[in-house]
Amino acid sequence: MQSEVAIWWVSMQSKSTGYYLGRIAEIWLTILVHFDAFRAEPRAYLTATKWWLKRKRVRARGQFAPLLSRSSRAYRLWIRRQDRNGRPFSLPDADHPIIVLIDLEGGYESKDLAASLESLAAERLPVLLIGSPETPTLGAAIDRINWCDHPWLLPVSPGDRIAPGAAAAYRAAMEETVARVIYADDDLLIGRRRQRPYFKPDWNSELFRHCDYITGACILRASRSDLEAVADEPDWPERLVRRLAGKEPPLHVQVMLHHRRCRPKPRLSAKPLDVATALPRISIIVPTRNRVDLLRTCLDGVMSTDYPDVEVIVVDNDSDDPDTLAYLAALDPKRYQVLRHGGAFNYSAINNRAAHAAQGRLLCLLNNDIEVTEPHWLATLATQALRPEVGAVGARLLYPDGRIQHAGVVIGIGNAAGHAHRFLRPEAEGYFHRHNLPQFTMAVTAACLVVERDKFLAVGGLNERNFAVAFNDVDLCLRLNKQGWQSLYEPRATLIHHESVSRGLDCDPVGVVRFAGELAALKQLWNTDEIYDPYHHPQLSRASEQFAVAL
Repeated sequence: MQSEVAIWWVSMQSKSTGYYLGRIAEIWLTILVHFDAFRAEPRAYLTATKWWLKRKRVRARGQFAPLLSRSSRAYRLWIRRQDRNGRPFSLPDADHPIIVLIDLEGGYESKDLAASLESLAAERLPVLLIGSPETPTLGAAIDRINWCDHPWLLPVSPGDRIAPGAAAAYRAAMEETVARVIYADDDLLIGRRRQRPYFKPDWNSELFRHCDYITGACILRASRSDLEAVADEPDWPERLVRRLAGKEPPLHVQVMLHHRRCRPKPRLSAKPLDVATALPRISIIVPTRNRVDLLRTCLDGVMSTDYPDVEVIVVDNDSDDPDTLAYLAALDPKRYQVLRHGGAFNYSAINNRAAHAAQGRLLCLLNNDIEVTEPHWLATLATQALRPEVGAVGARLLYPDGRIQHAGVVIGIGNAAGHAHRFLRPEAEGYFHRHNLPQFTMAVTAACLVVERDKFLAVGGLNERNFAVAFNDVDLCLRLNKQGWQSLYEPRATLIHHESVSRGLDCDPVGVVRFAGELAALKQLWNTDEIYDPYHHPQLSRASEQFAVAL
């Protein structure tokens, strides 16, 4: 009995020592990450620290998040925090068989294959090596699979590894879905380190057209005929994923289960969208107040746009500048309709009034501080908005200095909503080129938004009562989404946005109070302080618009 107690005591002491050493290492790594952030951008780091000390925590987190995530040690810190308690290896499960297919025909190094086989053996998964003497072709692998067991397939490249517990995580997901594809998050193995994590969105069919973020990190419920249909293709794993994804929406397991040697590269859109052959009339609604210089630039751009049938409605909100009034009076009534809308600025009410007066099948909500840079932007947005499953379509908007102002909206950022990839350069890689790829989003900005008029009216237009100025576009998009009309970000339409120049920012006491009320309404109606955006990820910071790992 005494010996058993002694063994237990030594074991507990060892675990306790290991725990404290791990915590010390984690604290030291945290310090190094902060030091990297300070060294890279000392002024920004000190500003964030100042806001933290002043208890402006949301603003401080928004500043800290991208700074910390740029440290080369940030992901190591995330890994250490995730692995505090470790994850057990999966147990065998004959009721939910998973068969691994490793294609050797593209070449491999023996050490990479050995690493893959070791991680798969730890998960107790059977492996078929395609290109080996026992299984020379995919056709031979098909013959060796017992299809009566209805197995799931796990295609793996030589050198890739799976995390402890991966099989158990996948099997748990099997029980809850009819999906034919279940995918997980992945990172890259560079040398001995795990780097470049991809915390993926939930199923986004539009993004998947341009970037295959699933193949190589998924399991597939494929039939014999499914596999036979792609057996002669060199890229059979990708073709199989696309075949099955077209049958049922894939399911996302939000866990880092795959460690890969390489990933497919996105198809960056170089050519214009195939524009609809018969574009319908579109009504462009431009609210304005004074600042004739901005309005003239905006309307000149509209007139240079290549679109067959455009109605332009300018809604004047109490302009009192003589030059602006003279410009409005001189507009050709055959091209422009000028509506007068007096009283306090209410963006929602202004646009709703114009939408009811509009004659177009499509509406384009356009701020007066938008500058058109190329003639095909409107046809591109209109083509996407005509799709039956699409609601609001938003353009990529740039600040005058060329950085991104809008590339879709993420719900939950700052416990409200934020512009994805803000301040990023378009030519930068960013977060897996997401800012350069068309994709479904939860919302887009109304600074330049195209939607079918009937869909806009079906959900009641913009909410004049709760969102006079801020978040009206977010609320509109969420109501459209709820009806099955999903918001879409389209970067092949790119314009310049001189953000809020004519109206001004909400720095005055009245504006601050109004904004606080609109923020409270957004949280109450849509729980933006609790939910996560399915096109974002719970492991990405809710404080950052730049897809920073949550630390």
